[in-house]
Amino acid sequence: MTSGTWSDSIPGVGTFFVGIDVAPGRYRCDDGKGGWWVRFTGPGGGDPVGSWPLPAGPSEIEIAQTDFAFETHVSTYWRRIAPPRTPGDGSPAEPRPVADPALRAELDTLVARRRPLLWLAPLTVLGLGLVGGPLIGSLWLVCLGMLALLVALAGPSVSLDLRRARELERRRDRYLMPEDLDDDGRALLGRVQAAVDAVRDSDVNREGLLDAVDNAVTLPRQEWEIAQVLAKQAKLRADHAELAGAAALPEVEAALRPLRDKLDSSVEAVTRRVEALERYAERARAADEVLRAQRHLERIAEKAHEYDELLADTVRDDLAIPAIERLTEQGDELVRTLRERLSKAAEAAQELPPPS
Repeated sequence: MTSGTWSDSIPGVGTFFVGIDVAPGRYRCDDGKGGWWVRFTGPGGGDPVGSWPLPAGPSEIEIAQTDFAFETHVSTYWRRIAPPRTPGDGSPAEPRPVADPALRAELDTLVARRRPLLWLAPLTVLGLGLVGGPLIGSLWLVCLGMLALLVALAGPSVSLDLRRARELERRRDRYLMPEDLDDDGRALLGRVQAAVDAVRDSDVNREGLLDAVDNAVTLPRQEWEIAQVLAKQAKLRADHAELAGAAALPEVEAALRPLRDKLDSSVEAVTRRVEALERYAERARAADEVLRAQRHLERIAEKAHEYDELLADTVRDDLAIPAIERLTEQGDELVRTLRERLSKAAEAAQELPPPS
């Protein structure tokens, strides 16, 4: 499996874990001719769905939040054009898996060490052909040559994908699936991911206007740390329910009460952290509204000179000038408002606790 930083594009060849390597959503490639893709759906990716061969021209694919992995073999790359769809019944979407942000780079390093060895495989096949050709015949040499070509083209990619999948299984403590949480935890994680997506997909973030915060680093770390706490809370809630049901005695209830109070305090603390993320997302959305208004006003200003010429041709200059000045004042006011909104977004980001 190929991996990199979580961005809005997917390389044309490789296998990617959804929520760990790639974000869910709708993707488009400019030309998928002769290529193919597979979505590994269901628990653990046990229900694959694919398409082959892809037609010439653009192709689109919807990667759901509940998908386990996505495998692609196209000559171009995939670009995300829309966020994931929400359920039609209005219910909240299932949260996606969450991984330690350092996991992707760690897997890349392990796989890179194995890459040079993979290219020895086709050379070994060709070597056997050259040695055995005089003994077995030229047809055998041709067959081995074709096999070597197949191994050279497909072998490294498939082997690296399998290698990365095995290494990921060995690091099960470095990522969390939705089933690792209970209903309360999944609800909070869904709120976290909605806030993270809102900030990451905002226009002000895409254009680098939220430069006071490194969202590419901060947001994944916040999501991972919150998910870890939610998983621990889910386990302790289950343990608490089991202990409380074992014996409904006053002494047992008295012994469990301090533990329950500590658990409740933890829930309140992580909820405040989630709310801080949501405030940050709301400020980013508010800044987006002003940015769109500013861009719209700029488009109006581009046309303003035509109206200025019309006024100059029909009325005196002292009537035309105030109209021009009002347009300029509106633009200046929007710029000031945008700066205020960006400042408030930065303040909301500073409310987030520093990653541990």
